[in-house]
Amino acid sequence: MTPTIIHQYWQALWQQYRQRVKYAQIYEEMIIQTGGRLSNDHIAFRSLGMEIETPHGKINLGIPYLEKIIQSWGYEFGGEYLFPHTHLYARHYYHPQQEEFNLPKLFLSELRVGELPDNIRQLIQQTVIAVDTLPTDNLDILKIFNRPWQPPYYSVVQTINQVSQYAAWVLIHGYAVNHFTGYINQQNTPTYPDIDATAAGLSQLGVPMKAEIEGNIHLGLRQTATHAVTEMVTVIDDITQKEIQVPWTYAYYELAQRYMIENSSGNPVLFDGFLGKNAQELFEMTRVTE
Repeated sequence: MTPTIIHQYWQALWQQYRQRVKYAQIYEEMIIQTGGRLSNDHIAFRSLGMEIETPHGKINLGIPYLEKIIQSWGYEFGGEYLFPHTHLYARHYYHPQQEEFNLPKLFLSELRVGELPDNIRQLIQQTVIAVDTLPTDNLDILKIFNRPWQPPYYSVVQTINQVSQYAAWVLIHGYAVNHFTGYINQQNTPTYPDIDATAAGLSQLGVPMKAEIEGNIHLGLRQTATHAVTEMVTVIDDITQKEIQVPWTYAYYELAQRYMIENSSGNPVLFDGFLGKNAQELFEMTRVTE
């Protein structure tokens, strides 16, 4: 697949995402109105690290499913990250022509379902077990990055949320975009020269922001984010067995600024990876407290 087509795919996802996440629209307008440009550092997706049996054989619902698709597009493995306290594992990927074609990096994470309590694991299994096949058709990217199983029961989501907000989110949203990330280094506007000024600018426009900017210059990466938007989502009512709409968090918009660090040879290079502690803090932006 050509980089041009890949770029068009991500643009299609961006248009869908920005309609749902108003803070992304505000950022885009703020940067463009001051003569800057929109550039995306990375896109993040969530998944369930588990296998299910289907009439067509076993299906892995985790990173391997998404990895197979993006590797067919030319993306390559860049690094891995482990979050034992929340039972999460992640990998990031880059495209060899990402600079030339303005292609984002990808951050794929999965919940290690097998590490959860038995009752929670069973509830997740019962929700996703009806999946027969997973979409892989490159011509329908909006179908790939969506939820392939039926809506979960509301009581299931509420119970699972007490143990893993990540799991509850995935049962509701599936493989939908978790966040896009404004790339500060390439927004090219003197009005917002760094992540501090950009976050302050969004706050002045009424966008609720994360209180802290994670990371530091010496580690090569600083990140922050808006709060997650809440939207009405479809779940199954336990009493009526019918679909109902309830409020739940969807996605936030992230900001990232990268800095020069020394590589193993002592030469300065722009840090191109991710920091585990930063990622853990950002995972929590979709937490729902009931």
